[in-house]
Amino acid sequence: MSESKISLTYKDAGVNIDAGNELIERIKPLAAATKRPGSIGGLGGFSGLFELPSGYKQPILVSATDGVGTKLKLAIDTGIHNTVGIDLVAMCVNDIIVCGAEPLYFLDYFATGALDVAHAESVISGIAEGCKQAECALIGGETAEMPGLYAKGDYDLAGFAVGVVEKDNIIDGSKVTDGDVIIALASSGLHSNGFSLARKIVQQANADLDQSFDKDQTLAEALLMPTRIYVRSIKSLLKHTQVKSIAHITGGGLLENIQRVLPNNVSATLSRNAWTRPELFQWLQQQGHVDETEMLRTFNCGIGMIIVIDRRDTDDAIEHLTKQGENAFIVGAIAPGTGGVSVV
Repeated sequence: MSESKISLTYKDAGVNIDAGNELIERIKPLAAATKRPGSIGGLGGFSGLFELPSGYKQPILVSATDGVGTKLKLAIDTGIHNTVGIDLVAMCVNDIIVCGAEPLYFLDYFATGALDVAHAESVISGIAEGCKQAECALIGGETAEMPGLYAKGDYDLAGFAVGVVEKDNIIDGSKVTDGDVIIALASSGLHSNGFSLARKIVQQANADLDQSFDKDQTLAEALLMPTRIYVRSIKSLLKHTQVKSIAHITGGGLLENIQRVLPNNVSATLSRNAWTRPELFQWLQQQGHVDETEMLRTFNCGIGMIIVIDRRDTDDAIEHLTKQGENAFIVGAIAPGTGGVSVV
């Protein structure tokens, strides 16, 4: 007597096509709310379409891709899923604006073991919010269920953004010279860098993530504060003032990121007394016994963007950025050197 064979389905293997289709229907209105000039069509096709803006003589396309890192683990552990999507967009569009480019569109990649539609919708609602803040369109993405590759409840994110800049207006740091001033734009928190160390500190301190922290937040909420998106304020500044160099303070902290946008014949010196380090960074340093150099090369320490500008334009630039809602202040200066960065 032969054994009966069980008919297997994709769902039996851990992939729920119906859940994927439901998610697409839920996020269509979120994507539609991010439409901007150049957007063509909507979600559901095999690719996203976008029309290059008119008015450029020599348009240069600028692209960036990134993730959120182990900040996702904290979001998963706390059940706070609606902010990491903002982080995802921010990490890409903030990289694009530093060369003077305007972000145009964004695509996301969401991967998980078993699709939880509510959690995924919450994450993608954050992505849509980030796109609104950056004034770029969410034109597509991918949701992947990979049972056996991710543990239950885990997910990962990746993002990809494209922008455009006039060739003659590319900001590459080559015009930075002795006597220029360094302006800092305050961060909203850790942003999306250094979380492997931050989580290790929380674990070592046996800290309660639900404990009250600064400004009526819990520690978890302070750690998960989404990355500030600087696109609107910097776009406005670029129309108002000549900017020589911009650095997005991400992995590598203040020491390594500023160095990336300096020519080799100058150095940058930041003043420790120019800003007060937010409480979260002080707490991490104290609880983890982290030395100062490690803090400066791992975290943004309260500064999310650095802008190098001619000394004569400094007051005007700070006033303009303040009107755009930024906490902007002079943090240092450029002097002859070999491309290094120091904090004194």
